[in-house]
Amino acid sequence: MAFDPQLTPSDTDNDTLMANVHPRDWVNPRPTGRYNLVVIGAGTAGLVCAAGAAGLGARVALVERRLMGGDCLNVGCVPSKALIRASRACHEARHGGEFGVVGGDGLGCDFPQIMARMRRLRAELSHHDSARRFRDELGVDVFLGGGRFTGPQSIEVDGRTLTFDRAAVCTGARAAVPPIPGLAAAGYLTNETVFSLTSLPPWLAVIGGGPIGCELAQAFARFGSRVSLIESGPHILGREDVDAAAIIATVFDREGVELHPGAKIVEVATAGEEKIIRFEHGDGGGEIRVDAILIGAGRTPNLDGLDLERGGIIYDRSGIQVDDRLQTSNPRVYAAGDICSPFKFTHTADAQARIVIANALFLGRRKTSALVIPWCTYTDPEIAHVGLSAREAERRGIKVTTLTVPLAAVDRAVIDGDTEGFARVHLRRGSDQILGATVVARHAGEMIGEMTLAITGGLGLAAIGRTIHPYPTQAEAIRKLADAWNRTRLTPWLKRLLGGWLQWRRR
Repeated sequence: MAFDPQLTPSDTDNDTLMANVHPRDWVNPRPTGRYNLVVIGAGTAGLVCAAGAAGLGARVALVERRLMGGDCLNVGCVPSKALIRASRACHEARHGGEFGVVGGDGLGCDFPQIMARMRRLRAELSHHDSARRFRDELGVDVFLGGGRFTGPQSIEVDGRTLTFDRAAVCTGARAAVPPIPGLAAAGYLTNETVFSLTSLPPWLAVIGGGPIGCELAQAFARFGSRVSLIESGPHILGREDVDAAAIIATVFDREGVELHPGAKIVEVATAGEEKIIRFEHGDGGGEIRVDAILIGAGRTPNLDGLDLERGGIIYDRSGIQVDDRLQTSNPRVYAAGDICSPFKFTHTADAQARIVIANALFLGRRKTSALVIPWCTYTDPEIAHVGLSAREAERRGIKVTTLTVPLAAVDRAVIDGDTEGFARVHLRRGSDQILGATVVARHAGEMIGEMTLAITGGLGLAAIGRTIHPYPTQAEAIRKLADAWNRTRLTPWLKRLLGGWLQWRRR
């Protein structure tokens, strides 16, 4: 399946990126016998599978139809976080008054320069995922083109047949586009096209209040766009702690992001250059007229063109079906990453790829159910979570004790002016076993690792309490949770007992 990827705008940085992730002059190698592992898809999961297997001595082929690096490098994590960082700089420059910094609401953002910086950083990072690096440094046979199964142990790409002992399907996912009448005709952006913008949309509508929608809605609002966020659910960030989502909604309201929760879009129409979105909600209906529409309504697996049936691989609308060891219905074929996982994060794809290497090549028995998977939504403040929510624990019949420390009780957060947020932990009732945790803070993604390590290592909250944390840091909120748990152990009976002992010692 031929594919000629394009990156816009045409500039030196995008030329550098293309030269790394899909070189125009690339010549596919001739297959050299049977491969230990053939990997389809060179996103995070595929790259880790290929690099790890080759590093351990396996003969590996890596097949990529589009851009090596996948969504994360090209149209996901890297460009989005570059924009988010720039938007935070814009916001802080405008709102530095309480720190004595003269800026003010009139300060502007140079959007073309912001996008140019993003393209430069993306190009600089692209060497790590480049076709030449995987060929020349790692010894992987890299094939650029569409791969498809021709049998249970063979894949065809660019007219060449690759036979394998084991294979891994790591083709990822793409933006899901809801079937809204008139949307296609009006035109829309997704994560695959929004990073090609060179001018700021005066009015942007974001459809979908999940992580991608919320992150980019806030960023564009801070750049100066008028932003309307339309969410079909009762509130944004529906999978997050309700209190955490409420904080982000409050921040959005203050920053001018117009929220339309519980809205069902009826149709999209056009009037000249304007796009008209008509929707219904509990209070009736409404419409907004915008300059651009960004879709952030979930992900759909990349299954097209793989001829999975010929490989004896079962799949459905949610992706390839795998067991707990990431094995498909064809015992010689595994899958990893967004193509098969409900947790569509780069770090999950990385972790699953390591499981594939162990299980496919070395008779390992590693299970995905053993993974402790944190996640973070990179709004400002961020929301990071790991483990079970209180709701999920109760659904499983587990009684929980929930402890919360507001950031307003943390000295460094007060000093930084970052008091909107909290650290929260869910413990198995009657013990210090950590079942789950949520942190809402400017750098929550950096803070949740301590809780993730504790759950993974079977360490209770008491171990965190015994750990000295630097002062002053916002991460001290985690230690304060342990202090709060210790206070729950000081029952009236124990307090009387300790008081009696101390009274006796005074004699």
